[in-house]
Amino acid sequence: QVQLVESGGELVQAGGSLRLSCAASGRTDSTISMAWFRQGSGKEREFVSAMTWVGGATYYSDSVKGRFSVSREEAKNVLFLQMNSLKPEDTAVYYCAVKIRWSGHYADWGRYAYWGQGTQVTVSA
Repeated sequence: QVQLVESGGELVQAGGSLRLSCAASGRTDSTISMAWFRQGSGKEREFVSAMTWVGGATYYSDSVKGRFSVSREEAKNVLFLQMNSLKPEDTAVYYCAVKIRWSGHYADWGRYAYWGQGTQVTVSA
């Protein structure tokens, strides 16, 4: 089992920045990759970014590429999402997730075994 706790979400004005954190605990040695997904009100869950735990390869959705940056503090099993130039359309609950199998695309939320409770990001116009 892996436990995930997100933090850092809050209300921010358009153009502002936020940094989200996701602290992982438990059987973290089984982690293949960690990712951020988001879900806006009335919308489907959407891939935001991912990082492989071995090698540190990073991936981004087209909607956040160039504005968001994913990083980690490996020793503490913490994943970060630095969000810059925020837009109202970035408003959503942001979830951290862990993938423990090599099969499946990193952007496919159904391939992630563990999820955090989410943190709300609200961007005002």
